[in-house]
Parts: sequence; structure tokens; C-alpha cells
Amino acid sequence: MPMPDFLGEKEEAGFAEFRRKIRTAEVLSAAMEHLVSQIQFNGKVSVVIQNGRVLKSGYEEGYFRQPAT
Repeated sequence: MPMPDFLGEKEEAGFAEFRRKIRTAEVLSAAMEHLVSQIQFNGKVSVVIQNGRVLKSGYEEGYFRQPAT
């Protein structure tokens, strides 16, 4: 059964908003942004999403640290 046009347009608009937020780095909640700022976190955060739900997440500390000279 074909999807009505309005549902396809709504899904397309939602995915466009998703891409925009990724490009502009709007991926953390304000509370999480405050926390990483407060602890001065330097690292990499990864999130795996499957079927619209967070499957797993993780982090690597010191990802951006310069090697000691």
C-alpha cells in the first residue's frame, strides 16, 4: 500500500531536520552540554541508534589531547 504524500513529506522534513542538527552539532541536550563544559571533557562521544532508539553509547577520554613532548 503506497504511503500518502503528506506522510512522505513529513518524514522527509524530519530527516532534513535531523541532518541539519547533526551538521550544526546540535546533538546534546543543554544539560549534557553544561556537564561536559563543567568537567572540561575532551574526548569523543559515540552513539549507536537502531530503529529510533539508542542501542549503545560510549566515550573516549583524551581523544584530542596532544602527545607529551
